[in-house]
Amino acid sequence: MSRSVLVTGGNRGIGLAIARELAAAGDAVAVTYRSGEPPEGLFGVRCDVTSMTDVDAAFGKAEAEHGPVEVVVANAGITKDTLLPMMKEETFTDVIDTNLTGAYRVAKRASRGMLKLRRGRVILVSSVVAMLGSAGQTNYAASKAGLIGFGRSLARELGSRGITVNVVAPGFVATEMTAALAEEYQEKIKKNIPLGRYASAEEVARVVRFLASDDAAYVTGAVIPVDGGLGMGH
Repeated sequence: MSRSVLVTGGNRGIGLAIARELAAAGDAVAVTYRSGEPPEGLFGVRCDVTSMTDVDAAFGKAEAEHGPVEVVVANAGITKDTLLPMMKEETFTDVIDTNLTGAYRVAKRASRGMLKLRRGRVILVSSVVAMLGSAGQTNYAASKAGLIGFGRSLARELGSRGITVNVVAPGFVATEMTAALAEEYQEKIKKNIPLGRYASAEEVARVVRFLASDDAAYVTGAVIPVDGGLGMGH
């Protein structure tokens, strides 16, 4: 049965891979994007997750096109890496507002319809950095760690209505962003990953597909690493 799915930040990288994986599984997928163009073959809605008005409008358009949203993937995120002594306050708060508060806005709006349906899947995209830490990323790590506490608390709130809430924590993923890193730095990173390589965006997407499926109906409040072993022990 085709479900209505919304993926934020779904026009590139991990978000696009997730959207395509769920569409391939037969779901009707809408993606939000802040800039550029919507991906071919997917229903795109321009949306800035730092605006509740934008988020509400995006859900309205997705619902008009595909029906009430049954699966939401809060993937939209930004980085503004700076060492803390040089970090301006807006550099910290901008990342929190997009990555953490943005997920709050998306999950809050999604929960309204899911509570009426008495079913749903909320999937939050965190990061290995949430548990491992990373110099120069105090803002990003705080936002991604916050998703874990937020998601687990929400799982307790919504579980009795048949709604699951889970967190995926990717490690280093082969994207345009990592491709731009110096080769020497990339090799240094890979030496710290037990599997010795980056993940593909599709490998992360397949874990999200599992969490969105009926096979994961009894999985909620979980934090699932997709990091090649980089963050194990945390």
